[in-house]
Amino acid sequence: MPPPAARPEEPAAAPRRPGDPLDDTGTGPDHRPDAPPHRPGRPCPRCRADNPAGRRLCTRCGTLLDSGPPLPGPPRPLPWWRRIFRRDAQRPLAAGSRPRRRTWPRPRLTLPILVLVLAAAAWFARSQLSEVFTFTQDRTGDPKALHPTAVRGSSQAPGHRAQAAFDGYNNRYWAPAAAGPGTDQYLEADFDRPVRLRKLLITSGRSAKADEFLTQARPSELTLTLVDSEGERTTKGVNLQDQPGQQSFDVRGSDVVRIRLTVDAAYGARSDRRTAIAEVEFFGRQ
Repeated sequence: MPPPAARPEEPAAAPRRPGDPLDDTGTGPDHRPDAPPHRPGRPCPRCRADNPAGRRLCTRCGTLLDSGPPLPGPPRPLPWWRRIFRRDAQRPLAAGSRPRRRTWPRPRLTLPILVLVLAAAAWFARSQLSEVFTFTQDRTGDPKALHPTAVRGSSQAPGHRAQAAFDGYNNRYWAPAAAGPGTDQYLEADFDRPVRLRKLLITSGRSAKADEFLTQARPSELTLTLVDSEGERTTKGVNLQDQPGQQSFDVRGSDVVRIRLTVDAAYGARSDRRTAIAEVEFFGRQ
């Protein structure tokens, strides 16, 4: 048999100087090969690296991938209304630990005690709270007209009874029987229910008209006597101007059932004149 032909020897690599062009090794493919399809793996619970499905240890950090079911998280806290009357079971203490000492009362007792304290404070302060409420009403609301159920005078001139000073007309007036300044003569009004007096309107003289105003004497000083439902009396002095029309006075009284207006002095008093009061009006709240 003839001997096998010898393989031709590959030419040795020629020496190359720095800067010489490289040999043409041919052109590569005009596209990149497709990446292998991504298969869902198992993420590492520690470094989150993706691992093949069959692995038990992470390829990056070596953490055990199959660590069993996740541990349960801490329980959600109960609402406060369920924690008030709940009795907690005694939890076993870990080795080497001590029970914690309570320095504050239990929350389930704090709220009921606070409610009881507030209720007791409101009960003992109910009168003060009522006064505050009434004071707020007086400040924010307009006073209402208070109409007496009975009126009387210490005396009266013919045709000028005490009712004329409370009838709503300022062209009719009350006058005492005796002429002169009318000192110590009075008008008195009663209320069937206690009232809170806030304002007093007085029209002095025989009329609000200027030409009739000066024909009779006019009170210049009055003493108001307020009587409450307990019989307690409160007095206040009032000074009037010598002018026709209404004059307003702030007079405050609580639980008032009777008001007396006593004449102390008068303008234009003469022996042929009587002290006249055309109208008296009360304002406040029932």
